[in-house]
Amino acid sequence: MLLYTLRRLAGMVPTLLVISLIVFFVIELPPGDYLSNQIAQLRAQGEASSVARLEFLRTEFALDEPFWKRYLIWIGLWQGPHGFSGLLQGNWGWSFEFNKPVEQVVGPTLLLTVILNFATVLFVYVVSFPIGIYSATRQYSWGDYGFTLLGYLGLATPNFLLALILMYLANAWFGLTVGGLMAPEYVDKPWTLDKVRSVMAHLVIPVIVIGTSGTAGMIRRLRANLLDELHKQYVTTARAKGLGETRLLVKYPLRMALNPFIADIGNIIPSLVSGSVIVSVVLNLPTVGPILLTALQSQDQFLAGFIILFVAILTLVGMLISDLLLAVVDPRIRLGAEAGRT
Repeated sequence: MLLYTLRRLAGMVPTLLVISLIVFFVIELPPGDYLSNQIAQLRAQGEASSVARLEFLRTEFALDEPFWKRYLIWIGLWQGPHGFSGLLQGNWGWSFEFNKPVEQVVGPTLLLTVILNFATVLFVYVVSFPIGIYSATRQYSWGDYGFTLLGYLGLATPNFLLALILMYLANAWFGLTVGGLMAPEYVDKPWTLDKVRSVMAHLVIPVIVIGTSGTAGMIRRLRANLLDELHKQYVTTARAKGLGETRLLVKYPLRMALNPFIADIGNIIPSLVSGSVIVSVVLNLPTVGPILLTALQSQDQFLAGFIILFVAILTLVGMLISDLLLAVVDPRIRLGAEAGRT
């Protein structure tokens, strides 16, 4: 298992390099860049002094260099105007829109984004796992129909509409502050126990809103996989030999049905981040989603590139977790990989 884990970690390095190249290519696809657009506007207004400053910034951040050199400078594998100073050296770049380092723009939001996504993934699996098993083992029961209806409602209801409804109810019934991930008095304050409690209380609504559609999809997927396994011949044989229903369910069909259920951990993270942008705007959540939207609209390439790369890293971590869980649940995956090398 240790060798399998180390091999998966080693495989993440070239994957991350390829992803970084694709990210940089994608954010450079629109014609021009933030400074070029600003220079064009200032020239149209006749402000020569500001144009000279922006031209200096283009040289300062190597925006006048060819694509391959800009990419290598960005990740820190090529010497730029300030030497080797890229992502590998801990320099996240400069945000032209906010006129400050990317680290200062996204730094306070990264931890809250990770906490929100972790809590949402936990909510999706904790809720969908028992409901999926119940719906599969009691097919066409009233409970199955009820959960199916709730699932369809979860998929069909727009997230922003659900956010507005829950936000109103939370404020009217429980007196929670509308919007944000903590009470206003804890913003920009050091982490304390009271601040953690405030974050936990404010997490409930965004977690439910963002996780609802994912929960509905997971329930349908686990139900379908488990139903498929329950109708196979080996289950009938085991039941005929007198194996108890609970032991039979846990020992064979459930384990087989869990593989695609667990494998979706890596896929669900980017969908949560991208799907939470509108919810974050509606609920005024201090996450990277709204900042990414602003960066893409203004072609703030270093800021947008870093956030997309951060989401890609979250996805890789999620895929690593799902691979390790799959190797634990189904040893054939781990043994098959080792046999393939020999």
